[in-house]
Amino acid sequence: MHSLERLRGTLTLVLAGGQGERLNPLTRDRSKPGVPFGGLYRIIDFTLSNCWNSGLRRIYVLTQYKSYSLDKHLQKGWNIFNYEAGEFLYRIPPQFRVGARWYQGTADAIFQNFYLLDREKPRDVLVLSGDHIYRMNYGEMLRDHHEHQDDLTVAAYVVPREMAGEFGVMVVDENWKVIGFQEKPSDPATIPGDPGKCLVNMGVYVFEHDALRRYVAEDAADPDSDHDFGKNVIPAMVHEGKVHAWPFRDGPENETPYWRDIGTLDSYYGAALDLVRPLPPFSLYDRRWPVRTWMAPVPPAKIIHGDTREGGVGAEVSDSILGGGTIVTGGLVRNSILGRNVRVEQNTRIEDSVIMDNCLIGSGAVLRRTILDKDVVVPSGMVIGLDPERDGEFFTITPSGVTVVPKGWRMQDL
Repeated sequence: MHSLERLRGTLTLVLAGGQGERLNPLTRDRSKPGVPFGGLYRIIDFTLSNCWNSGLRRIYVLTQYKSYSLDKHLQKGWNIFNYEAGEFLYRIPPQFRVGARWYQGTADAIFQNFYLLDREKPRDVLVLSGDHIYRMNYGEMLRDHHEHQDDLTVAAYVVPREMAGEFGVMVVDENWKVIGFQEKPSDPATIPGDPGKCLVNMGVYVFEHDALRRYVAEDAADPDSDHDFGKNVIPAMVHEGKVHAWPFRDGPENETPYWRDIGTLDSYYGAALDLVRPLPPFSLYDRRWPVRTWMAPVPPAKIIHGDTREGGVGAEVSDSILGGGTIVTGGLVRNSILGRNVRVEQNTRIEDSVIMDNCLIGSGAVLRRTILDKDVVVPSGMVIGLDPERDGEFFTITPSGVTVVPKGWRMQDL
């Protein structure tokens, strides 16, 4: 089969049912892939944009946990496929086709949806996570998979050895054949010839269709399995061979690729503030590889100098992202992300913070190293982020000291 034809025939399954307990309270009312990110997007937009830009237009999004917000976003922002031409993006909640149970793990989500594979009869199946921030041309990975003719190709990300214990680590030989798999090891295996680096599993898989069905069905029959790709299915496939690692790259060979697993509040906060650096490691402004999303009908952002009489200060905004409809009236905004329709009143000070849509920051308020979920009202003069002990009585404090205020919070909630 011609490579372009085979690429277009690939079926993509996006796992988007993650509960995201470590992202609470941001996941109190939504699934992890549906968490807002970057002032404009949802986390899942980055995976779906990779699909769109790679020419992959046959997509099932497997949803589960508190999916209303995500479903609404996909309906509004991703209704761009030409269904008459065979393109599609469908949202698939648990169907109870193989029993009255929710998805029990990543592999079980595929097992419960074998009927999708039977309907489409693809040769290749691309399985993706909906909660990572990165830019990848899946076509390059698929071509590598076709050349090696393996049962499974796993995208691999290089990390320092001291960081590898947080991930699934692949043991490879000199030809990048996977000969072992370690799930969050205390003593991770390193890359041949480079004892300071390890290869971690990115949660991006290309399966040969028949092999996927076989191994997932065998896993489903094991009552002791966690029904997880990283813990169960991939190690079983490695044991029988024909698993290959594909080194991730998203630009020129000398550039360091960017990939972040948004698994914790601190990883979310760090990835968000990566965007506001003067030279960000991950840019939203690469027009060759646009990140798509739903574009709300809002006016442009606006900055008003503010009233400087009687000690007032003018507006100063630097190293920040402002969403549409946001108005900053005086005060300082530095190294921060403000979503859509945010109102910042006089004499405020916002630093190193992430403010989601429809928040109101009253005059004289101070926010530092703070995440505000949507629809929060911060009263005039309130200080958040400077006294972790006090903030911890009312809000979530991350291990690195970031204060997280839940969606819709008001002063009367104290």
